Amino acid sequence: MTTTPAPAATKSPAPPPRSVLLDPAFLRLWAGTTASGLATWALPFVLGLAVLHRDLGAAGLGLVLAARTAGFLAAVTVGGVLADRHSRRAVVLWSALAAAAAAPLLAAGLGRSLVLMTFAAALAGAGQGACRPAFQALTAETVEPARRQQANAAMTMAVRGSTLAGPTLTALLAAFLDVRTLLLGIGALWLVAALAPGKGGAVATAAEASPDAVSPSAAAAGSVADTSPRTGFRAEFLDGIREARRHPWFLAGLAALVAVIALGYSATSVALPLISRDRYGTEWVLAAAMTAYTVGALVGALVIARLRPRSQGWAAFAGLGAYGVAPLSLMLPVHPAVVVVAYAVAGVGIELFNVPWFTATQREVAPDKLARVSSLDFLVSYGLAPVGLALIAPAIGHFGVTPVLAVCAAACLLVPAAAALVPTARHFARTAPVEERAG
Repeated sequence: MTTTPAPAATKSPAPPPRSVLLDPAFLRLWAGTTASGLATWALPFVLGLAVLHRDLGAAGLGLVLAARTAGFLAAVTVGGVLADRHSRRAVVLWSALAAAAAAPLLAAGLGRSLVLMTFAAALAGAGQGACRPAFQALTAETVEPARRQQANAAMTMAVRGSTLAGPTLTALLAAFLDVRTLLLGIGALWLVAALAPGKGGAVATAAEASPDAVSPSAAAAGSVADTSPRTGFRAEFLDGIREARRHPWFLAGLAALVAVIALGYSATSVALPLISRDRYGTEWVLAAAMTAYTVGALVGALVIARLRPRSQGWAAFAGLGAYGVAPLSLMLPVHPAVVVVAYAVAGVGIELFNVPWFTATQREVAPDKLARVSSLDFLVSYGLAPVGLALIAPAIGHFGVTPVLAVCAAACLLVPAAAALVPTARHFARTAPVEERAG
C-alpha cells in the first residue's frame, strides 16, 4: 500500500511592517522633534526682527548667534555621553527644558542687557545640542529596525519643513505680536519638545532586532550595555570615538560631509547672494534657490522613505556628491532657472544620503554607544560650517568667485566618490546583506 506524501507546508510571506506614522509612540517623538526644529530655526529670524526694530544691534546679533553656536558645540558631545549613560528620554526632557528656560531670559535682556542675552543664547544652544544625539538614539529605541528608514525620513521631513515654514509662520505672527512675545513662543515650542516624546523601549537594544538587521558586534555590545561599570566622562567619550573607528564607512561618511559642508555648502552660502545681486540683479534668485533646496530635500525624504537601493552606501554617496551641481551652476552665466533646478537636485541628493546614513548608524553602532557616535556626526556637521564660512569669504576676495567655486564643486564630487571606495561603504555595514552573501 502506498501513501501519498503530504505536501510541504509553504511559509506565507511576512506581512509588510505597519507604517511608522500609525505608531503613537513615534508620533509623539516626531511632534517633539518638529517642535524643536521650529524653535531652532525661528530664533535667528526673531532676533533679526529685533534688529529691524532697533532692540538689538547688528554686532549684538552676531554675538548672540555666536554664543548659541558655541553652546551647541559644547553641549553636543556632553549630551551624547549623558544619553548613553542615562535615559535618553530624560536627556531630551532636561535639555529641552534648558532651551525653554532661555527664552524668557532672552526676552528679559532684549534692549536692556546684551550680556544676559548672550548667556541665554548659549543656554539655548546647549539645550539644542544636548538633545540632538538623544533624539537620534531615542528613535532607535522607539522604532524597530524594519521601520527606521521610514522613521528617519519622517524626522528629516520635520526638520526641512521647519526650515521652510518656521520663518514664514514667524513673519505672519510678527504682524500681530512683538518680539518679546515671539521669544516666549519659542520657549513654548521647547516645552512641547520636552514633554511630547514618550519613553523609549519598544526596541531597547539592537540585540533584540533580527540577526540580519544588526552586526554581531553591535548585538554583543548591546547585550552588556547595562552591566558594564561606568567610567569617567572623558573615557566614555573616547570609547564612543573608538566605536566610530570600528566602522570605516562611518569615518568615510564624515570625511565626505566635511567636504560638502565646509567647502560646498559654505561656498554656495557666500557666493549665491553675490551672484544673485551682481549677475542677475535681483534677490529673487537667492530666495528661489534656497526654497528649491528645501523643497528638493522634502522630495528626497519622501523618495528614500520607500526606496531601498541594493547598494545603499554607494547610492547615498552619489546623493551627497550631487551637491556639487549647486556650485557648478553658480560658475557659469546660465539662466536663473538652471540655478534653481541645481539647488533642488542638491536638496534631493542630501536627503538620499542623510536618511540611509542615520538608519545605518542606528543599525550598525553598538546601542550603548549610539548617542556618542551620533554626537560626533552633529559635531562635524555643525562645527565645520562656521569654519568654512569664515574661510570661504576671504578666499573669494583673494582668488575670485569662479576659482573658489570650481575647487569646492570638485571637492563635492570627488570626495564622496573616494569615500564610496572605502571597505564597508557599499552597504553602510561591516558585513554584506544576507541575500548578497548567499548569491
